Amino acid sequence: MLHLLAEAPALPLDEAGKYVGAAYGVFVTLLVVYVAIIGARIGRVERELKELADMAEGRDALGEREPAASELVR
Repeated sequence: MLHLLAEAPALPLDEAGKYVGAAYGVFVTLLVVYVAIIGARIGRVERELKELADMAEGRDALGEREPAASELVR
């Protein structure tokens, strides 16, 4: 099999350029989609974290205390 690949003619540069351009286009598209997905996830985590922080501040403002670990076991 390797012998056949060694004897296969290379693509002419005018044809190979199309494939190289298409490969770069696919790569850049996948990269943009990946960054968009990660950005959406980070935004969601930030919103949830802010919501939890607001809940904790509200609980602290009311003077409620956090239950001790021994109280949670019962």
